[in-house]
Amino acid sequence: MDTPLRGILHAHQSLLSVAHRLLDLLVIVLIGYWQHQQQALFGPTESWLQILMAVLGFHWLSEFHQLYGSWRGERIFGELAKVFTWWSLSFVSLLSMDYLLLDRQALPTPQQMTWFALVLATLCGYRVLIRQVLHALRRHGFNTRRVAIVGTGQVGASLARSIADAPWMGLKLLGFYDSHPQQMDLDSKGSRLLVLGDLEQLIIDARQGRIDKVYITQAEPHLRELITGLSDTTVSVYLIPDVFTFELLHARSESINGLPTISIFDSPMEGALGLVKRAEDVILASLILLLIALPLLVIAAAIKLTSKGPVLFRQRRYGLDGRPIMVWKFRSMTVQENGDEVRQATRNDARVTPLGGFLRRTSLDELPQFFNVLRGDMSIVGPRPHAVAHNEQYRKQVSRYMLRHKVKPGITGWAQVNGWRGETDTLDKMRKRVEFDLQYIQQWSLWLDLKIILLTLFKGFLNKNAF
Repeated sequence: MDTPLRGILHAHQSLLSVAHRLLDLLVIVLIGYWQHQQQALFGPTESWLQILMAVLGFHWLSEFHQLYGSWRGERIFGELAKVFTWWSLSFVSLLSMDYLLLDRQALPTPQQMTWFALVLATLCGYRVLIRQVLHALRRHGFNTRRVAIVGTGQVGASLARSIADAPWMGLKLLGFYDSHPQQMDLDSKGSRLLVLGDLEQLIIDARQGRIDKVYITQAEPHLRELITGLSDTTVSVYLIPDVFTFELLHARSESINGLPTISIFDSPMEGALGLVKRAEDVILASLILLLIALPLLVIAAAIKLTSKGPVLFRQRRYGLDGRPIMVWKFRSMTVQENGDEVRQATRNDARVTPLGGFLRRTSLDELPQFFNVLRGDMSIVGPRPHAVAHNEQYRKQVSRYMLRHKVKPGITGWAQVNGWRGETDTLDKMRKRVEFDLQYIQQWSLWLDLKIILLTLFKGFLNKNAF
């Protein structure tokens, strides 16, 4: 009877990561207690309750989003971004509970902001310090791991380049082992790394203590025998599935009743990250609508006075997961096409009204979409929604086109601020737009959204390709 698959994959739990957790919690508690003693952080009765809430919130978010993995495989900027995001979200949640339960009127107080800043600076500061110490030790040969790669295919070559590009991880690549050792040299980062032998030689070298880690990067015909042989050694063994040869879209691992699975195409905005994205949209859209309320009224009146027809134009488009939504725009044409065939606007298009041409060139026709954002149909930042007719056309012609809909469509996006806006009169233009849209989904972060919004302010409104 085969051994059950339950528990095959476990999170890396080194002594350092356990100490890491405890140190984070101590930082929050001790600074909170010190701040309370100095300036009465919360009040005599609820101070420890508030600190406990912050500790639990940060700990839960950090565990859920795997902040405490091995430091060898995580860049410092990525880790600092996680710390800032989860501590900020914990602090905002604490303030929300404080406001709702204690009916406070002035939030946050200067004392609370001081506590937030001191904790954030300490959490980030000690991480940078420890990284610098570890990197210095690894540069001198301490705290390193000797690794070998099984397989000389695409995945093995990619892993070798990743190791060579990140010496701070402290991984020393010895070479490759392959079931066909006549496949000799493999170039990596300008140096020649020999195939050191076949799989039997790998087991011999592992038993002799020459290797610390083995990465298996291809489906060997005798994989079970190889793993059984390596189980008689002290090496750590890692499987890198062939699935990573595909162009993954925000891949993640997940367990179904103990059975490990890896997603190939997924959305980055799930769970707590989805709440962060939604909070960003609601807060920014509300502020923007307050600022543009008067311009909205002026534009609406101008449209009504200069051409016949309604002020707003609603067009059916695809939203999250391909579900149809109605997108609002200021009417800029004499027609309101919304059927199975929708012709894109072109230069000197007779359907565009004189005012509509100005609105389209300056993107002012899209301002009503901030109401779509508040409704939850759209985001401020995301792939631009296309007419349903265009979706049905391009999904047959552009590879991975429909993956744009793994996130909500946006008023502005990564493709738009990189110049891929307006008429897509060639297939190559649409392919380029989709390429940038998928790049946005793969690399999404709160900071990327803010960057795109800033770029939109400076170069996203006016565009020579918008007709």
